[in-house]
Amino acid sequence: MNASIREILAGGTQGASVRVQGWLRTARHAKELSFLELNDGSCLAGLQLVAAPELPNYESEVKRLRTGCAVEATGTLVESPGSEQRFELRVEALACVGEVADDYPLQKKRHGFEFLRTIAHLRPRTNTLGAVLRVRSAAARAIHDFFEQRGFVLLHAPIITASDAEGAGQMFRVTTLEANAPPRDQAGRVDFARDFFGRETFLTVSGQLEAEIAALALTRVYTFGPTFRAENSNTSRHLAEFWMVEPEMAFCDLEGDMQIAQSFLKSVIQGVLEACPEDMAFFDQRIDTTVLATLRHVIEAPFESLTYTEAIQRLQRSGKSFEFPVEWGRDLQSEHERWLAEEHVQRPVIVTDYPAGIKAFYMYRNDDGRTVRAMDVLVPKIGEIIGGSQREHREQPLRERLREAGLSEQRYAWYLDLRRYGSVPHAGFGLGFERLVQFMTGMANIRDVIPFPRVPGYAEF
Repeated sequence: MNASIREILAGGTQGASVRVQGWLRTARHAKELSFLELNDGSCLAGLQLVAAPELPNYESEVKRLRTGCAVEATGTLVESPGSEQRFELRVEALACVGEVADDYPLQKKRHGFEFLRTIAHLRPRTNTLGAVLRVRSAAARAIHDFFEQRGFVLLHAPIITASDAEGAGQMFRVTTLEANAPPRDQAGRVDFARDFFGRETFLTVSGQLEAEIAALALTRVYTFGPTFRAENSNTSRHLAEFWMVEPEMAFCDLEGDMQIAQSFLKSVIQGVLEACPEDMAFFDQRIDTTVLATLRHVIEAPFESLTYTEAIQRLQRSGKSFEFPVEWGRDLQSEHERWLAEEHVQRPVIVTDYPAGIKAFYMYRNDDGRTVRAMDVLVPKIGEIIGGSQREHREQPLRERLREAGLSEQRYAWYLDLRRYGSVPHAGFGLGFERLVQFMTGMANIRDVIPFPRVPGYAEF
């Protein structure tokens, strides 16, 4: 029978005849036997194939095999004399699928992640990147399970949009106009009325605004898809293309939003720990020896809650010398967020009620006129992992916020309509999926937790 290595190691039986397919991690040819470690990506472990000279193609093909070769083998499972795994395969037939190359760049040694980014088409075959991709898959499954169990409806938000959900303007333009000679209007400006959509359009930075439309009809929805930021940042925390999870709930205030966010984070982490114990143990041993302890602490400990004003006061009294100034009215930087989560409360912390001037136009303004009903969930090692708010559901305050942000009321007419026709308090949040994967795996650079990173100056594949 055909079987994955994961199935064989978990539930195979001695003496069973199986066929396996995959890629060689190592190939060691001794005088009497060849020992080949096969991996098919189904799990971290490989399966040792033992091939003897009695095979008809032993001299002509088997002994030519090298690391990186794709092979198909049939044989009998026998107990492995080694302690690392239960079975090995006594080969009865073996064939190389494809070519044998002597210059395969991935050898049995540790390669730096920077080097692996230069051969990103091969890096999924490494232990680390293979484990990252399995954890990503398990995390995505846990996310869908969480929302399905709570009655949320999955919404496919558009990737091409005319709205800037963040109001920051760092968006990739989508156009079919000729780059060298675009049409011009009477004022000499590019005439986007003659573009494909008849107006300026962009790659989305968030599915939130569209999620609000659906939530005000279906009550609980969520989006999970790619988003884009044209931010010229080359840090280890930023990508130009990344995935966002964005639930939106009608008849929900900031407190309800905070409760869902906390339950969500705990549930997804628990789901990954249960689905990927071998991969998570690998990250704990090879990447960050505190990963599992940190994740279990997040699951078990209640989250702390602080207002932005309280957080500023505690940072100012900390006695720490921060690189960035700590002042009321300034946004918290990663170093501030990490101090709050790692040193001050030593567990995840939710910071609420930020100054209106540093938050997006759609957030509900508090009665003090200075702050909005925003919340950020901060975790150790990463800082902000979730950002959310209660949305401004009142028409006139929203108009004022649009004017303050310099945004066109005409462009957001449909968004204002939602405040006129059956408006209710509603709230939601966004979680950067790659930041979550980075947090769960302990990987230092966010470019190593996405299969095909998009950053300034790099868009391979």
